[in-house]
Amino acid sequence: MSPAAAKVAVEVEGRALVLTNLGKVLYPQTGLTKAAVIEYYTRVAPVLLPHVRGRPLTFKRYPNGVDGGFFFEKNAPNSTPDWVRRVTLASPGSTKNRETITYAVLGDLPTLVWAANLASLEFHVPMWRVDSGGEAGGADLMVFDLDPGPPATIVECCMVAGLLRAALAADGLAAYPKTSGSKGLQLYVPLPETSAERTSAYARALAQRLEQENPDLVVWRMTKALRPGKVLVDWSQNSAAKTTVAVYSLRARPRPTVSTPISWDEVESCHSADDLVFTSDAVLARVERAGDLFAPALHPGVPLPS
Repeated sequence: MSPAAAKVAVEVEGRALVLTNLGKVLYPQTGLTKAAVIEYYTRVAPVLLPHVRGRPLTFKRYPNGVDGGFFFEKNAPNSTPDWVRRVTLASPGSTKNRETITYAVLGDLPTLVWAANLASLEFHVPMWRVDSGGEAGGADLMVFDLDPGPPATIVECCMVAGLLRAALAADGLAAYPKTSGSKGLQLYVPLPETSAERTSAYARALAQRLEQENPDLVVWRMTKALRPGKVLVDWSQNSAAKTTVAVYSLRARPRPTVSTPISWDEVESCHSADDLVFTSDAVLARVERAGDLFAPALHPGVPLPS
C-alpha cells in the first residue's frame, strides 16, 4: 500500500476515526495534502465551530483534488458514524425530487475531522440553525454576497461594502465582513430569529436601492449582461433553501485560500485584488494574533426595521 493510500486510526476527543489517503495532494499548485487540510481544520476548529454549530451541513467534496471533479453532498453519506449528529428536514423544491434530506450537523471537532477526511474542502451552511429537537429555526443571520463582474474586483466590492455598511447602520444594524475566499466579499448581519422571507425582502429592497443610487457600480439582478464592471449585491442567499460558504472554510482554488473574516479598516484600505487574499497558513497566523474577528456575528443583533 502506498503512503498516500495508507489508513491511520486516530482518536479525536474520544471518537475513533480512520483517516485515509493522507498523502494525497489536493492542491497541486502548492502541494498541500489531505493531511495538511485535516490539520488546518483541526487548528482552526476553535474559531470555526461556534459559527457552524447547529447548522445543517452541505459538503463540497473534491476526492481528486481541486483540479479534479467535485460534487455537492447534502444527504449525510451512508458511512456516516453513528455519533455524528443528523437531522432530517423537508426539502421543498429539491432538484432531485426528494421530500426530505438527512443532513449532518457540524458541531464538534470529531465531526469536523471526519468531514475533512471525506475530502470536503468546502463547507456550506444556511443562515439558520436547528434546535435541540432537530427543528429548523428562523434566520439568525442576514447575508449580502458581493460578487464582482470583471473587470471589477474585490476592490469594487469593498466600495460597495462601505455603502452597505452605512445603509445598514442607518437602520441600527451592524455588519461584519469576510472574504468569500474566491473573488468577492460577504457581509453578515446578526439578527434575532427572523423569517427568511423577511430577511430576503429587506436585503432585496436594500440591494435595489443601492443600484438606484449607484447605477455605475451596483447591480441587484443576476442577469449576466448587466454585470460587467459592476458588483452584484446578491440578496438571494437569504432564502431558507440557500447556503453560503462557512467562515474559515477552505476554497477549492489553485491555492488553499480561505473565507476569512476581515476588519473594516482592511475593507477601507483595499486597493488591489491581492490585498484580501488569505491562505490557510495566513489565516491561522491571523487567528493566533487577533483571535476571531467574526466573533461579534455570534451575538444577537437588533430586529430589522418594520
